[in-house]
Amino acid sequence: VQLQASGGGLVQPGGSLRLSCKASGIAFSIATMAWYRQAPGKQRDVVASIISSGTTNYADSVKGRFTISRDNSRRTVYLQMNSLKPEDTAVYYCHVFWKTRDYWGRGTLVTVSS
Repeated sequence: VQLQASGGGLVQPGGSLRLSCKASGIAFSIATMAWYRQAPGKQRDVVASIISSGTTNYADSVKGRFTISRDNSRRTVYLQMNSLKPEDTAVYYCHVFWKTRDYWGRGTLVTVSS
C-alpha cells in the first residue's frame, strides 16, 4: 500500500490550498480515506474523512472551510482548504485503514503565515 500526498506549501492567511493523495495497493473505491494533521508539539488529529459512498466528516475546527472529496477513477482523495488560518499550520497526512493496518502518506507541510 502506498499513499502519495502532494500540494502543501506556504500560503497567506485567508488563502487556499488543495492537497492530493494518490493511493495504490488497495481497492480504493471501497476504502475510507482521511486526512490528518500534526502541528509542532501536538498530537496527530483527524481533519476530515470520506467513506465509499461519499459521505464526509470534518473536525469542528475546519467545518465550512475545508472540503474532502475523492475521484475513484484516479484513486485520489483531495482536501480543498479555504480561508486558511495560522492555526492550520501543520504537516498533513493522508490515511487509510486497510486489512487491519493503518497506512500513512509521507506528510506534506502546510504553512499559513503572512
